Amino acid sequence: MATARDAHPERTPYWVVPVVRGLLALVPATIITFSQDHSPALGLIVFGAWAIVSGLLVGALSLRLLEARGIRSLFVVNAVVTVTAGLLAVGVPGSLPFLLYLVSVWAAVTGFVELYAGLRSRTRIPAARDWISAGAFTALLAIVFLLLPPDAVTAVGLLGGYLVILGVSSLIGGLSLKWAVAPNAPAPGTEQQS
Repeated sequence: MATARDAHPERTPYWVVPVVRGLLALVPATIITFSQDHSPALGLIVFGAWAIVSGLLVGALSLRLLEARGIRSLFVVNAVVTVTAGLLAVGVPGSLPFLLYLVSVWAAVTGFVELYAGLRSRTRIPAARDWISAGAFTALLAIVFLLLPPDAVTAVGLLGGYLVILGVSSLIGGLSLKWAVAPNAPAPGTEQQS
């Protein structure tokens, strides 16, 4: 007799990582959206707090839940870079040029590392397509911040917009991984009775 456990194929627990990442990104996006202050100081504090918390949590979860060693080490690098950028953002009194430089360097490094991780594992790991899109979008943020005219309202607003898109796409990607059916497994509800 088939059990309920047999009816639902094993899924990777990694889906938790993008869901947590998405939820964490939506918090500073909300703060920026509903704040009338779009100063560099707000941008640095919000980015710094998000980067520290996100880097620590997403890094620890990735370290625990990713099985591929090479890919896991890439996400550890991303976590270290993100936490370092967050500490610099909240610890160093900065101005608009510092915000633009810090976010662009962080986004370039983490975006290209995540894009590389996704391209390297696209045939083996279901989350790879989400890594490719998040990495490409983060790398694009680096380019935008490098080319951006020095305007605090635009810079902080674009940071908030980036976090909204990252948050929503990470949530969708994580929930898609959670609900995905394993290859060669019957779809839920189509199992045969024994």
